Amino acid sequence: MLFNSLHFLLFFPLVVGIYFIIPRKIRWCWLLAASYYYYMSWNAKYALLLAGSTLITWLSGLLMERCNGMPGETAKKKWLVAFSFAINLALLFVFKYFHFGLSILNRLLRVIHISAVQSTFNVLLPVGISFYILQALSYTMDVYRGDVKVEKNFFKYALFVSFFPQLVAGPIERSRDLLPQILVPHDFDFDRAKRGLWLMLWGYFQKLVIADRLAIFVNTVYSDPAVYRHGGVVNLVTMIFFAFQTYADFAGYSNLALGAAEVLGFRLTTNFVRPFFSINITEFWTRWHVSLSRWFVNYLYIPLGGNRVGKFRYYCNLMIVFLASGLWHGADWTYLVWGGLNGLISIVERLLTPLWRKCRALLKFNDRSTLMKCVQSAYVIFMFGFVQIFFRSQSTDQAKEFIQGLLRFNPYDLFNGRLFNYGLDLVNFVILAVSFVVLFVVAWIQRDGSSLRSRIEQQPLVLRWGLIIAAIGAVIFFGVYGPGFDASQFIYFQF
Repeated sequence: MLFNSLHFLLFFPLVVGIYFIIPRKIRWCWLLAASYYYYMSWNAKYALLLAGSTLITWLSGLLMERCNGMPGETAKKKWLVAFSFAINLALLFVFKYFHFGLSILNRLLRVIHISAVQSTFNVLLPVGISFYILQALSYTMDVYRGDVKVEKNFFKYALFVSFFPQLVAGPIERSRDLLPQILVPHDFDFDRAKRGLWLMLWGYFQKLVIADRLAIFVNTVYSDPAVYRHGGVVNLVTMIFFAFQTYADFAGYSNLALGAAEVLGFRLTTNFVRPFFSINITEFWTRWHVSLSRWFVNYLYIPLGGNRVGKFRYYCNLMIVFLASGLWHGADWTYLVWGGLNGLISIVERLLTPLWRKCRALLKFNDRSTLMKCVQSAYVIFMFGFVQIFFRSQSTDQAKEFIQGLLRFNPYDLFNGRLFNYGLDLVNFVILAVSFVVLFVVAWIQRDGSSLRSRIEQQPLVLRWGLIIAAIGAVIFFGVYGPGFDASQFIYFQF
């Protein structure tokens, strides 16, 4: 069940209506049932994996509590953490990385002239498995560290792992943030629900008007087996378009998740903080997919030693985190290269920081000037877009061909109408241009941390309703809908 499907448009109001009508004490039960129904609408049998991961991490928490005061308490808790991680990561490996691991093994076997291992194991990747396993494992670590109390009620804990607004694509919530909200009942609040619906409307605009329109152009280019032949202009536009498609698609999903949760009375982690306004890629990754970045910082980077070690070890820790992030995204060499490139860029930026400071002082650059901010944003968008070539390509060979195509740059292709041969006509390009302006205006308004929704609420009634009607109209009339009004999948659902 996709957020942009008719199924969800029927499901969500029904869930909200019943949630606030039934007695407060059993509302969490209704949410748990709705969350499992939501997940089972993709593939009912995979709910067993969700329940299994939930049970293992819940039991590990209970057993760690029983270890308190026992001889060898710390060692026993470490074994329980290791057990929880081993089982959950084993599930993730079997369903997501088995074939990738087998392909690596067969490459090694060919080197020593041993026959390849054949396998008939073939299953679909359970939707959202990477997200809910990380969220469940965060509970294990938080209990071990003493950051949260053990939850004795299995079903309330199950709701923490399966809460449907953020179940399949995040944000990845820490137990200390979301679990306490599940343990208290929520009453209907009109202003809160209104703010949540505003956020959902913005999410639909990002997904349907921007991301799905950009996807038409990007998919047309990448569907060609010889992506290099399109030339530098087309490939450059595709590269930039996919950078914005990824942002609008995933930020759109995140806003829909945050908005749906807010209607129900829950507050989730903000997953995007104007990432394209970052000054460099290092800052970019503190603003993009914030919940995943924090997870890796809290549960991988810090345990490795973080920045409290020597410089070489520090840079190694950074690279390990980015490689792990790449592998988390997908079981393919393209994702490992993607993670490695992001890590390399971040390390190079840190190495060049002293030199940049000296140049800035010598040339008297004003970092706060509008021109400098535009240059920094352009740099971030270009570098992110370039690395995303590996994220989007089906193989490293396709990524190499795409980059070769970038080098065949003919500026005339900007004006000869060639860009109209990839699924978007002039009207669609105009819609995109206006949408980009709206995207950047909204981000600019939020630059000082102010809330756009709060500003809208301060406007006269006529203007507020005008904005609501305009936003709904834009989604209805300019949104991209598939044949028979099919909903297009969100990019991050594949992870």
